[in-house]
Amino acid sequence: MARSSLLAAAVLVGGALVITAAAPPAQAATVGATTPFTSYEAEVGTLGGGATTVALTAAPTTQYSSAALEASGHAYAHLAAAGQKVTWTNTTGKPISAIVVRASIPDAAGGGGITAGLNLYVDGAYRQALSLTSKQSWVYEGNNHYNDSADQNPADGNPRVFWDEAKAFISGTAIQPGATFALQKDAASTAAFYDIDVVDVENPAPISQPAGSLSITSCGAADNPNVDSTGPIQSCIDQAQSQGKVLWIPSGTFYLKGTGGLHANGITIAGAGPWYSTIYRAVPLPNPQPLGAVFDLTSCTVRDFHIDSNATSRATVDGAGGAMDTTGTNWVADDIWTQHTLSGFWASGTGGQVRNSRLTSIWADGINLNNVSLNSSAGNNLSATNNFVRGTGDDGMAINSVNYNTDSNGNRTYYTPMANASFTRNTIVAPWGGKGIGIYGGSGHDVEYNAISDTARYIGLGAGRFGVNGSDLLGATVSNNVVSRAGGNGYSQGQPALHIGNGGDGQNVGAVERVTAAGNTVVDSLYDGVGFSQSTNTQLLNNTVTNPGRNGVVIAPPFYPAATGSASITGNTVTGLKSGASAYLNNSAGFAATLSGNSWQGGSGPVQGPFGGTAAAIPGTVQAEHYDTGGQGLAYNVTSINGSGNGYRADGVDLESTSDTGGGYNLGWTSGGQWFRYTVNVATAGQYTVSARIAAPSAVTGALHIANASGANLTGAVNLPATGDWQAWGTATATLTLPAGRQVLTVMQDTGGWNLNSLQFTQGGTTPTPTNLAAGRPTAESSHNQTYGSGNVVDGNQGTYWESANNAFPQWVQVDLGSAKSATRVVLQLPATWGARNQTLTLSASNDGSAFTTVTASSTYTFSPTATITFPATTARYWRVTVTANTAWPAAQLSEFQVWN
Repeated sequence: MARSSLLAAAVLVGGALVITAAAPPAQAATVGATTPFTSYEAEVGTLGGGATTVALTAAPTTQYSSAALEASGHAYAHLAAAGQKVTWTNTTGKPISAIVVRASIPDAAGGGGITAGLNLYVDGAYRQALSLTSKQSWVYEGNNHYNDSADQNPADGNPRVFWDEAKAFISGTAIQPGATFALQKDAASTAAFYDIDVVDVENPAPISQPAGSLSITSCGAADNPNVDSTGPIQSCIDQAQSQGKVLWIPSGTFYLKGTGGLHANGITIAGAGPWYSTIYRAVPLPNPQPLGAVFDLTSCTVRDFHIDSNATSRATVDGAGGAMDTTGTNWVADDIWTQHTLSGFWASGTGGQVRNSRLTSIWADGINLNNVSLNSSAGNNLSATNNFVRGTGDDGMAINSVNYNTDSNGNRTYYTPMANASFTRNTIVAPWGGKGIGIYGGSGHDVEYNAISDTARYIGLGAGRFGVNGSDLLGATVSNNVVSRAGGNGYSQGQPALHIGNGGDGQNVGAVERVTAAGNTVVDSLYDGVGFSQSTNTQLLNNTVTNPGRNGVVIAPPFYPAATGSASITGNTVTGLKSGASAYLNNSAGFAATLSGNSWQGGSGPVQGPFGGTAAAIPGTVQAEHYDTGGQGLAYNVTSINGSGNGYRADGVDLESTSDTGGGYNLGWTSGGQWFRYTVNVATAGQYTVSARIAAPSAVTGALHIANASGANLTGAVNLPATGDWQAWGTATATLTLPAGRQVLTVMQDTGGWNLNSLQFTQGGTTPTPTNLAAGRPTAESSHNQTYGSGNVVDGNQGTYWESANNAFPQWVQVDLGSAKSATRVVLQLPATWGARNQTLTLSASNDGSAFTTVTASSTYTFSPTATITFPATTARYWRVTVTANTAWPAAQLSEFQVWN
């Protein structure tokens, strides 16, 4: 956030998720966001004067909340008498000039909250009083208000929303490294008690105004709570748009005192940093009309400021409205700190990013990436990276793909399913009313290296769909996340910490398919560690469940039915079970689970297996990126992780996009001693020629050899010619003798300095070349427009193209190879002179031209002008592309449809 502040990261230490100082570079062993602040939990501070610790010691037996359940770490320090305090030492190595206190003080007797001071001491000397409030906390669920989040009548009982966050600059000299600082209840501290959950400390510095920018103060906005700056700021936005300037929010707090918001299109809005520049919505309460967001943004960049509001509950009458509603293309939200609004980011469009931002004390969702915001119908290639979210009243972060919405007259509006959203290295702490991360529908999503902890009521990390009108979930990767102290007893359901399947929100409908959950760590779940409801083709691979509150891995846990479904459950480890609990349970006779190598089966951990579950065929081509699954030491051995193709393989290892014929990915960053294993199925015993597609700036002597499972060198040393560049491709050949049947081959990297794209095995001594099998072959189509028939996709001319009938999705085009042939990639092109566009499509194949099998599930591809689809070797005669959406034209369009061996 602030450019010069100390960085910190969430790490797993001794089974507990803690925030510690860390260097900026993220490593595979760390999860969560790198933040400019360091967090100190109160329960691990030094308690004095009789202060006590309150902690959750057992899973809830009631559906209602408690202060400990909603606290980070499920624990806090309780100060209830004068002289009671909690003390920490500044171990950041930097001065501390700003502090955030997450605390709870009592509600007023009749509701509505109070304000009271709590004193800050530095090295034992009084420094200043910090103002805390309960005016934006304490709602009640008793008397038929369960899950209401708006009832502020204490007489109804069963309170929730105990915690709020107050921020302040340190008066006087900054707290120096090694100094102590304490929060202490004194005689002047008028609240009956002060519960302290956590403090965040940092040393922010203001950012200078960009040259040539337009300041909102030049239009009449004022740092004054008595001035409504809505009109002046909007006027400045309009001027910045017309003049092509950056809009500047200087240091100060600028108030929006009505119910209107701010609207911007295509500009940059920047502030002096979230500790310095604030836009504050102060709606007169009670508020009689629905509120839009503070900002409605289309294709904008916003950065470095704070958004706050006076909302006292989630209800419209109490002033709840969103912070930022966003859509458009390539939008960016960077270093935005949001508090007390209905939602933080409600965002759709294409290519947008939320990054380096902070969302604390939010009434509903923190970050919701969707396909409906501001009347959009798309939500593709959206991402949220390195964000910190704490204390949300709904999901901390969500990917929310809506299939349709229905208006008051019963009319439905349909939306394009979301594709390729990603959540990476975010920290989500203590959501009191929703999941940590929810994945709801769409395809191609990637959720990895996130830290999720301390959910009060619901699932920590869930992959499924949302309600009857949500999109099906047709593919997601959930890898290397840490889920700590999660799950909950919302609606008395005892929900799991990590969940895959439909029904996650009480709607047991729709499809959840092809979710891969790999390398995740689930620690101290309140109930079951991992739960499956109805879902198909799930892979649960090499996950670790430690100290589950109930069972380890459960199919069809209570309230999550799985009447049918299928999953491959491989290499998972469950430890720390309580008496009477089970490592694995399948409560559904109709759910087919294939188990191998799990700890409860006597397995010692991860197991090696072929990529995609099917051994590569020999004769045929083995793609270098299709090395086996199973992880470091089993499927591969690498000395560093440098890969940029992480969207394809979730392990982060050694992949990059290739310029070689056919596209896809190559294996890079070779180094002596590294190796990769490939499970293959050899049709006929005999001698084979292996042709390696390689790129090497300089010739490499003794670059590699191929070994069998016993380690025998099958090829001898293979020397590589110089190709001149890392992406200039040539071929090196060798011969080897192989027995028939399934076996494992290992590519041993003996000397580095080269890239590998594929290995093609042919029987005998011939050297094959990659071939476009579709060139000049017969085609078929669902329809075509004017003269743009399907024959254009195989004519070798990128300037000609097939175009389907308009406004009639889905549409398809296919090619007949003449006989069943093995392929590993399809290359699709549009004319080189066209602008980039996204098309959502499915690749399928058939041997009879009528019964087609899905090769790759529906996903959205960017054509600029080429899109490449790679997959495990598949043998078929007929290949078909079915298009369901096109962002640039209401029809399917392809100029070349290439099928490569």
